[in-house]
Amino acid sequence: MRNQGGRSEGITGSATAIVLAGGGARRFGGDKLGAAYAETTVLDHLLATIPPDWPVVCVGPRRATVRDVDWVREEPVRGGPLAGIAAAVPLARTDVTVVVAGDMPQAGHVLPRLAARLGRAPDTVEGVVGADPAGRENPLLAAYRTRALRAVLPECPSGLPARTLLALRHRVLAVTAEEARDIDTPEDLFPQRS
Repeated sequence: MRNQGGRSEGITGSATAIVLAGGGARRFGGDKLGAAYAETTVLDHLLATIPPDWPVVCVGPRRATVRDVDWVREEPVRGGPLAGIAAAVPLARTDVTVVVAGDMPQAGHVLPRLAARLGRAPDTVEGVVGADPAGRENPLLAAYRTRALRAVLPECPSGLPARTLLALRHRVLAVTAEEARDIDTPEDLFPQRS
């Protein structure tokens, strides 16, 4: 499924962005991706910060967005992030695929750094994963070599943890707490004051 208009041929560009936009948002109590954030919505803020020449594949129920994206659904629906990535990665026609959770509105600024770091790494490095100030690696804030990402995805990815992706040979890129912040509750829409 496609958003408004857009490309009909294969995806091209320096990296393909997979945006996971199909979570249940149980703790938020509603549509967190559509929640107001920085004069737009959580999802649109993220999409607007992804490089404009990168093709974007969103996984989840189709919705209007600020940029042209391709839409796919995971099988089964609500099968989890690995199922979402497995549904989206066939649309990637680039050597590098970045993965980001749709509820991370500030993460778009990190994606070019992840992709650039991977581009400078030896071919034996299969990914670059963002890590927050506590050192927690987030496989859903990462750049992967597309061929390696396809190879590591299990045949039946539904319900398996996203940390499965950390089996890839990867390096770590430190990110700020704000860049790593995801929106789980309404309070998360506002940066923490120190």
